[in-house]
Amino acid sequence: MDAIVTAGGIPQPKDPLYAYSNGSSKALIDLAGKPMIQWVLDALNASQQVENIIVIGLSAKSGLTSKKPLYYLSNQGRMLANIVAGVGKAVELHPKNQHVLIVSSDVPTLKGEMVDWLVETAMQTKDEIYYGVCPREVMEARFPTSNRTYTQLSDMEVCGADVNIIHVNQVTQHLDTWEALIGNRKSPLRQAAVIGWGTLYRLWRKQFTLEELVQRASERIGVKGRAILWDHAEPCMDVDKPHQLEILRADLAKQLKKKPASTPKAAPAKTIKKAATSKAKPKKR
Repeated sequence: MDAIVTAGGIPQPKDPLYAYSNGSSKALIDLAGKPMIQWVLDALNASQQVENIIVIGLSAKSGLTSKKPLYYLSNQGRMLANIVAGVGKAVELHPKNQHVLIVSSDVPTLKGEMVDWLVETAMQTKDEIYYGVCPREVMEARFPTSNRTYTQLSDMEVCGADVNIIHVNQVTQHLDTWEALIGNRKSPLRQAAVIGWGTLYRLWRKQFTLEELVQRASERIGVKGRAILWDHAEPCMDVDKPHQLEILRADLAKQLKKKPASTPKAAPAKTIKKAATSKAKPKKR
């Protein structure tokens, strides 16, 4: 499966992250010695399920690195237009592929095994939209001071993921609805109003379970949708505010300190190859 990484956002002077980006792309803000998006690319490179990576909003001049084929597309001006362009490129590369990953450039603690789990879990069913959510207790256990925005349901509180899967047909259907939903992605209640006032009322009254909300949204939009319930917070921990940036800077710096020393130069070639291809088991949280 190919991955589309959205990186078109440039913080403006009134944006809290402007002081960190200095007018450049948000995706290039430094975190523990790397551009934020490079951490995401590293995770996609570590994934066994990802073939090509398509970056929207940056160019080869950004100095990013990838062992897998990396393609750049210019910023199309709007989030939906960027996704449409990215899907178009993915279809050009693999005309028979039916699904693509949509990944935000601001989830730097994402890991390759998490991407693999998502693809393997999603592809067990034949749906058009796979949207990830993280329960509040999972997020706050991993990032207790993250201050995420949660959607309150009758059975749980959840926040949305920034790593999702869509069928390629979605870039030619329901575009007005997707434009409105993406434009209100930081407000669950406004998104509910786009789907319908009845949906907004029931969500406001906390009358939906997660399964019921997915069913209602799928019926109203006209798609086959499925919620993916994460037991990891990293795919849902994005950088919207300075304090979240500092949380992830500290977290990544801590991870780097825990890494073992680099492989000695005198190590035999076979040993190096084996180490490079070994698959680490994801840590349970």
